Amino acid sequence: MLSPEGEIKISFGYKCNNNRGISNEIANGYKNLPEIRRTSSFSCLSGAALSANATLANTNICNGKIGGEILPSWDSPNSFRRVPSSPSLSRFGRLSSSLPSSLSYLSCSPSTASDSLEYELKSASDRSSSDGFLIATEVQVAGGAAGEDRVQAVCSEENGWLFCAIYDGFNGRDAADFLAGTLYDTIISYLDKLIWELEPGSITASNHADLGEFFRYKLEDSVHCHEDRSLARGVLDSLEHALSQAENDFLYMVEQEMVERPDLVSIGSCVLLLLLHGNDLYTLNLGDSRAVLATCSNSDRTNKSEKLKAIQLTDNHTVDNEAERARLMAEHPDDPKVVIAGKVKGKLQVTRAFGVGYLKKKNLNDALMGILRVHDLTSPPYVSTQPSLNVHKISNSDQFVIVGSDGLFDFFSNEEAVKLVESYILSNPFGDPAKFLIEKLVARAANSAGFSMEELMNVPAGRRRKYHDDVTVIVVMLGMNQRTSKASTCI
Repeated sequence: MLSPEGEIKISFGYKCNNNRGISNEIANGYKNLPEIRRTSSFSCLSGAALSANATLANTNICNGKIGGEILPSWDSPNSFRRVPSSPSLSRFGRLSSSLPSSLSYLSCSPSTASDSLEYELKSASDRSSSDGFLIATEVQVAGGAAGEDRVQAVCSEENGWLFCAIYDGFNGRDAADFLAGTLYDTIISYLDKLIWELEPGSITASNHADLGEFFRYKLEDSVHCHEDRSLARGVLDSLEHALSQAENDFLYMVEQEMVERPDLVSIGSCVLLLLLHGNDLYTLNLGDSRAVLATCSNSDRTNKSEKLKAIQLTDNHTVDNEAERARLMAEHPDDPKVVIAGKVKGKLQVTRAFGVGYLKKKNLNDALMGILRVHDLTSPPYVSTQPSLNVHKISNSDQFVIVGSDGLFDFFSNEEAVKLVESYILSNPFGDPAKFLIEKLVARAANSAGFSMEELMNVPAGRRRKYHDDVTVIVVMLGMNQRTSKASTCI
């Protein structure tokens, strides 16, 4: 892979200092007392990505602020680095001028309840009062771009949580860039709102806007944001609302800029989020990226010959999924041309995605000309922004999680990916399983094309898309299953 086109240029990884695992008391939500140091729910992570698409280096959406100012504060291509828990929040004041006050992700868009409104006003006041109130609360971040893909990892070992995101962009990288620059902060806002609902007055300028602060509270399943909602449901709702807010903000900006850039209406992204805290593994997905859990039936794995089982934690939102196809047809009973040539309106294979406004709004579709426009947009939206949500309670049997964009699963089944990682970490306890998966993918793609690996990696980005897609992979070792110490991303 060490060729001019395929040389590894970006690498990042994280290894926890404390691998004792997380105690059940803290994992189950008890308040984190000052004398108790929270241990991490993961031991290390390994990430890798490979580009196939040629794309612009920076997005110019929102007057260039996303690509020029916010993303540089998040991206750390060569290693994890310590930053304020929300490094882009101090730039929101400048960015928000591009958004209407009703849609800005500075707002939590609360319901009509007076306490929610009180939270929004207080939160807005706190945010504008100082740019430096987050300095005392820091996290480790890494991330970067591979073609139209974006990968992001944020962790706080002290508070025992990990946030990973893969944004698999298509038709351009603007949507993926927007998500990478804004969604984490929007999620923080909604988790802040959840704390406010559970314990009014608990959010102050000195402690808010950090996921670690959210998990400090004693939050039991018997405590509800509303009578019928558990804590887990509250967290999942917060993730879903944050995604919806980001979608509204993105499409609003697309409408403002589509006269000069009509291509923006066709740009979208799949979304895969993983939030790991204690024994709780939350996932949100939109599109065809996957999170696959490797587990075994015996928690101490006394039977070394036992194969790990692959459990997919996410849903496949594609036309090939019979359930998705049936849902799509049922939602558009008067349109005989919902699926054309295996794609939604003949344009898109995924049935749920962020952005891609021309399949959701008639005025955005009208911005396109000729064959690019959908000429029979009878009953939009045809692409949903309703994500699949899941929370999994981690047990001692669970070994690792593979988080990947669909490019990985074009070549490997869930079972093959788990088997490859397992065999690799058994023989390379300090190696990089995600990078190993990428190399095995390149070998398989090269073999399918009749090339050597070196020949394939010498094919320039853009032309290489003929042989494989952009691929992003993160492997997270759970609990005390310490295996890797390095990670990388290559583009």
